[in-house]
Amino acid sequence: MDSQIANEMSLFGLLTSVDLMTRFVMVILLLASVWSWAIIIDKVMLLKSVRRGMKKFEEKFWQATSLDTLYDSLKKSTDPMSAVFMAAMKEWRRSAGENGDNFGSNTQERVDRNIDLAIDRELSKLEVKMGFLASTGAVAPFLGLFGTVWGVMNVFHSIGASGNTNLIVIAPGIAEALYTTAMGLIAAIPAVLAYNKLSGDIDKIAKRLENFSTEIMSILTRRLDSTAGQGPRRGR
Repeated sequence: MDSQIANEMSLFGLLTSVDLMTRFVMVILLLASVWSWAIIIDKVMLLKSVRRGMKKFEEKFWQATSLDTLYDSLKKSTDPMSAVFMAAMKEWRRSAGENGDNFGSNTQERVDRNIDLAIDRELSKLEVKMGFLASTGAVAPFLGLFGTVWGVMNVFHSIGASGNTNLIVIAPGIAEALYTTAMGLIAAIPAVLAYNKLSGDIDKIAKRLENFSTEIMSILTRRLDSTAGQGPRRGR
């Protein structure tokens, strides 16, 4: 008897014994929880790889003899910081080529705009699927509560129809109803905590990219001032 009750109270037992609406809510919450954890694991690994790549590139950047040498050595961007650098240098060289090695008055503005676009593009990549975590954290508790309310309504309906108020009879129905609230919290709590942590990490990366872009613009601005009327110099 005890083993039968335990089996009925298991996740599989509940999914097979509850009504269609409650089962639908439980399946949605279960899938949301599994997908949230998949996103969390993927984002943690991605951000770890991004931070490692940015650190390596930053070291390479400050060790390089000139920006041109570093740019020529890069075949493709491997992290957000190198992508920002390549976007800046690409526009810098394009501006030089269009003006016959004499930079135009709007060169700084164009390079700065390209840097901003590159930062937005890289941050957008990092923020992919973050909305799902936020939505899960916000919606899952209410979806679980809806399942609980629906289940309790069914319990009271059964009590009214049968007139049996024996606790042994109504307890399984109450437990089934409360299970959806528990599943909603199980899905929501990790999603909220992970979203806050990952958002903070992405904000830190965004700040590093902004600081890095300021460094690049400072270097390029000095070069722009020094090359006015002389053509670009191949120095830092």
